[in-house]
Amino acid sequence: MQAIQIAVRMAAGAGDEVVLPTPTWPNITAAIGVAGARAVPVPMHFGNAGWELDLDRLFDSVGPKTRAIFLNSPSNPSGWTAKPAELAAILRFARGLGLWIIADEVYNRFYYSGPRAPSFYDVADPDDRILFVNTFSKNWAMTGWRIGWLSAPPALGQAIENLVQYSTSGVAAFMQRAATVALDDGEDFVRLQVDRARQGRDIVCAGLAATGRVRFAEPEGAFYLFFAVDGESDTRKLGLRLVDEANIGVAPGDAFGEAGKGFLRLCFARSADQIGEATVRLVDWLKKN
Repeated sequence: MQAIQIAVRMAAGAGDEVVLPTPTWPNITAAIGVAGARAVPVPMHFGNAGWELDLDRLFDSVGPKTRAIFLNSPSNPSGWTAKPAELAAILRFARGLGLWIIADEVYNRFYYSGPRAPSFYDVADPDDRILFVNTFSKNWAMTGWRIGWLSAPPALGQAIENLVQYSTSGVAAFMQRAATVALDDGEDFVRLQVDRARQGRDIVCAGLAATGRVRFAEPEGAFYLFFAVDGESDTRKLGLRLVDEANIGVAPGDAFGEAGKGFLRLCFARSADQIGEATVRLVDWLKKN
């Protein structure tokens, strides 16, 4: 989260705007607000092809106060993942207006069609105005360590150093050593993580699809299922009922912006046994209600 806050402060300040597709993790919008800027949400469309980003709508949302486009791919909460052609189009557009791109790629290894998700790294030049945000929290399961990184054009090095000085003031040495071990020796663990998440995804998708009451797009990346239950529009109330009546916890979709209204987010980054049990409980509840 610190990396996101620093990236936002590098790109935007008081009175500026940052355009971002939604639904998205609410802390991103909060980070933009803390910097004094305004988040401009661009709702994605959910249809027969799953979640889709309308690039024309994204570009039309850019105005004279816009300083950056924020893109989280793979996405929390929907699992939507930008295609290389979409990334290239966004980069061309941003170059033309001198906009920054904040690329939140924290789930880039949790991708189910290859070793990693498509990235702006695949289409960018070294001097492009892109701030890459990443973390050890997801791919290497080091959530409590609060350690991540920010990649930026070299010219910004001193400015980033100044912002770090007045936020985290550096990372403890033992955490840095753990991070280097994760990078040097953690590939087998990452593969294990992704395989477990893929198995959890398949279990919950198969279980909910069989009910005939649930609409969702199989997530391309990350480790969340974003789904809607037919006949249930108030997902805050539904989420509380599921805690009390099915003994499972899910997040209401409107926590991720207006575009998430009517949806629920379920995390499947758990063991197959735990996800299987949660799926059984949810399916049984749907059959009874």
